[in-house]
Order: sequence, then C-alpha cells, then structure tokens
Amino acid sequence: MAGVDTQLLHVFRTVAHLGSITAAARRLRFTQSAVSRQIAALEAEVGARIFERLPRGVALTGPGRALLPHAEAILDRLAAARQAVDALHDAGQARLRIGAFPTAVAALVPRALASFRAAYPDAALTLLEGRTPGLLERLAAGDADLAVVSSSPAEPLDAARFTLHHLLDERLLVAMSVHHPLAARATVTLAELADEPFIVGSATNESALLHANLPGGFQPKIDIVVADWTGKLGCVAAQLGVALIPALALRSAPADIALVRLDPADEPIRQVFAATPAGRPASPAVTAFLPHLRAAAG
Repeated sequence: MAGVDTQLLHVFRTVAHLGSITAAARRLRFTQSAVSRQIAALEAEVGARIFERLPRGVALTGPGRALLPHAEAILDRLAAARQAVDALHDAGQARLRIGAFPTAVAALVPRALASFRAAYPDAALTLLEGRTPGLLERLAAGDADLAVVSSSPAEPLDAARFTLHHLLDERLLVAMSVHHPLAARATVTLAELADEPFIVGSATNESALLHANLPGGFQPKIDIVVADWTGKLGCVAAQLGVALIPALALRSAPADIALVRLDPADEPIRQVFAATPAGRPASPAVTAFLPHLRAAAG
C-alpha cells in the first residue's frame, strides 16, 4: 500500500461511514461511477475486496474492517499536519504582545523575541514592561497575549484565572563591593546582613521585592533608594550598602561587584512563569512563541 493515494482512503472512509456508495457520492460531490472506480482502485492496491455489495448499500468485509482504522489514522495525521502548517503561517502573520517584569526584560524575553523574529520575520511584536500584578490585569483585559511574571511565597499567582507555564526558578543574589568583608564568601546568612544597609530602586519597587521574598521576620534596613540598576550597583561598589539582585537582571557582574548566594536556609527562590488567560485558547502566535521562551529560559 506504499503508493496508495490519500484521496482513495478518503473515499473509502466516507463510504464505510455512510454504508452507501450513492450517499458517499453525494457527500463528496462525485458521480457514483467515480466513487466506484476509486473503491475498485483501492481494492486492487490492497489485493482484497473491502466492501460487500448488498441490495441496499455496502458493508465492510473482513479486510475492509482491518483497513479502516489505519486509513482513519493516516487521514487524521495528515489533517493534523495541515493544521500545524496553517498555524505556523498564522503565527508568522500575527501580532504578538508580550508583557514582562523589568528583570525579565534584561535578557530572557529579548532573547526569546529575537529567536521568534528570526523564525517569523513578518510577525508584529510588542513588548510591554511592568510589574506582575499590572501585567496580569492587562492580560485579563486582553491588552497582552502572554505575560512573563514572577511568583513568591508571599505573592502567589492565581491559577484559576491564568494558565501558568513554568519557565525557571530564579535565585536572588546579594551584591556587595569586592572590598566588603563578606565578598569572598560562597554564601552568607541573613543574620550576617542584619546591620547592612540595603540599596533599593524605586523605579522597580524593590522594597516590595525584598519583603515578598525574604523570610518573615527579617526587616532589611533601607537607607538609599536609587532609580535604576546602574546607580544601584554604583552605590554597592562604593560600599554604601548591599543589594538584592535577581539573577535575571545580571547579564554580567561589574568587576568591582561581588555576587554572593544566601545560605540555603535563607535563600529566596522566585518562580518565573509565562501566563496566559485560563479558559481561552492560545493563539497560534502564542503557541509558537512558548518554545522560544522556554529555550531562552533554559
């Protein structure tokens, strides 16, 4: 059967389901003789009769019953392949609006967008930056197609409203001057940082980041608020304090900055997800973008 035309299988399946060559001819908009010829051609290819002619209609023979599930499997796979190709075409022509929290915009999301654009150069891409709560509201309102968001024990995500595609677990590191007494350590404890001033950035509301991710009971001393990452790391390098830095935010550490992990007992882990609205089918563009996002996260 290596050379069987899928059209013959389609005709065969239609006749088998309707139990009538006449009815199949009407459904397929063929003449009755054309359907009969295609059934005869398939029987010649198979080397067996697949239908028994009855006074009213036809019935499958033993070989016909054996052939039917295989014919249906072939036709279903072919239909799925066509849908996949059509979806790729739709993704390439689509508009894709991606939301992301600020540190995900440092490298993760741009890498995924660059990879997606290389695969689908005609897609229209929009990147929306914001904090997780606002991004989720924009997603629910239909103003974004997908949002890269973070979750912490203190700020879990609503799995009833959103479908969450896990991307990675992100560590939060302590940035300190290379001249800091703890800079050569592999890990530090929160107790050792109790008297250290923490430098935060008002633009990304990192005071909320600190309180959401550090264990309850630890109250960081916040003396300096700096609007951007460059200024924050400059203050750290000048030994004005330490800063909690999400791993995603650092493409490379400046030479005068040391990055130290917190002790495992104190170490906060943020989960990062790609969120889509629950109960709403993902668009072809979103479906095509997710593998690029996972690859960038990996």
